[in-house]
Amino acid sequence: MSEPTVLDKTFNFIMRRMVETGQAPHYTEIAKELGVSMPEGKTALHDLMNSGVPGWLYPKTDLIVSMAPFHNLPTQYRITVDGQQKWFGQ
Repeated sequence: MSEPTVLDKTFNFIMRRMVETGQAPHYTEIAKELGVSMPEGKTALHDLMNSGVPGWLYPKTDLIVSMAPFHNLPTQYRITVDGQQKWFGQ
């Protein structure tokens, strides 16, 4: 089995963070998780978003708005698990 790529690791970290906290990470947190510089973390985030994943950044920023099935901004689609509502859906 081949090693996970930077895109794989970036996607995995974003999804884990959204599941754990209900919030998407900033690219500085992605950089720390990957053990790379801040500019490389930002590049990893943009490369992931440009790869065709169902997610997007807030216009003209580096802030994650959505990564399917989660939405980082409040929507009318509230997701509740075990009585906890800390997620929003797309």
